[in-house]
Amino acid sequence: MTTGQHLAASDEIYWDPFDVNIDADPHPVWRAMRDRAPVYRNDTYDFWALSRFDDVFAATRDPARLLSGHGTTLELMTPEPKDSGIILVMDPPEHDELRRLVSRAFTVGRMEGLEGRIRQICCDLLDPFVGSDGFDYVKDFAAIVPSLVIAELLGVPSSEREWARELIDTIFHLEPGVGMFNETSKRASAELQAYLSDLLDLRRRQPADDLFSQLVVAEINEDGRHRRLQHDEAVRFGYLLVTAGTETTGRLLSWAALLLEEHASQRAELVNDSSLIRGAVEELLRFEPPSPVQGRFVAQDVEFHGTTIPAGSRLELLTGSAGRDERKYANPDQFDIHRTDTHLSFGFGIHFCLGAALARLEGRVALEETLNRFPTWGVDRGRAVQAHTSTVRGYSSVPITV
Repeated sequence: MTTGQHLAASDEIYWDPFDVNIDADPHPVWRAMRDRAPVYRNDTYDFWALSRFDDVFAATRDPARLLSGHGTTLELMTPEPKDSGIILVMDPPEHDELRRLVSRAFTVGRMEGLEGRIRQICCDLLDPFVGSDGFDYVKDFAAIVPSLVIAELLGVPSSEREWARELIDTIFHLEPGVGMFNETSKRASAELQAYLSDLLDLRRRQPADDLFSQLVVAEINEDGRHRRLQHDEAVRFGYLLVTAGTETTGRLLSWAALLLEEHASQRAELVNDSSLIRGAVEELLRFEPPSPVQGRFVAQDVEFHGTTIPAGSRLELLTGSAGRDERKYANPDQFDIHRTDTHLSFGFGIHFCLGAALARLEGRVALEETLNRFPTWGVDRGRAVQAHTSTVRGYSSVPITV
């Protein structure tokens, strides 16, 4: 096939990450893309998309040709590389060195050491609703837990955590017709980065048992060269943790409230055997991943299914579609907490989510404490509010009755 040629059947299919009507339930169109247009072309917004598991998996392992450094959200991708200093939007070799540095401090052991504190946060938030008629599972719980956890992880003083949580919420302000990239969000983002910069300065003078203190001393030694994180690099990593880790975990728990209510018999299994909750978190991630779309910039021609995607193109990797691919999973549209299949919801390869261990821990503990108090609940679906962005999918409000 010639460059740019794609399946003619794709003309009958339309998908874009900005259409809120499609985003309400993208799975039918994603299924059609997998079956009839696995290399999908959108001429309106000038991008390509891959939807099958094997193709998305292969693309995540091709960082030499499919770059992150030009941006990973469609509306922010540029022909030239960005100089953001944020590890998520970097390519090798700079990405690899920075990742090794932050990994010295952001360890699985440190994440697991947070379990007791995460559990206490969950208990403090849920206990007031015991004996009540219900509450908003997202606004009153799911959206609060990750911001408080990350504030504690970074070493935000306890007296400032509620302020920090409200600031983090403002970063995710959605404005009609503009989305997340609005002036309110930008001002909150700048304020948070300035605050993190001051906090890092404080931790250089007064180290504590927190991630920022560890980032100050994190070091790698390669070829006789010692390398530590620069101040701005550490600040940007802290900011990435806040922005990438807060919204996605909240959205994961929003799906848990909806799907476990919908599948009440599986919820009952979790109540009776909490050891199943780890698997339930993985199935939630496969079935409705909080971040179902990741962008890449095509640096060199790549070919999938006989179709060439030319250099200079923008490419969307649909992990949300990959998780429902019939070629990978048996009965993929069936929610099943007993599955043991792998998924791509944390990415793969060099950009595998650094916060995966923390997200899994938060999800498991939050569900354990929820089910301990509320073995059953109902969802007022008529009042539930879905939040729409080009890369994150879930709910900003899920009123439940208990």
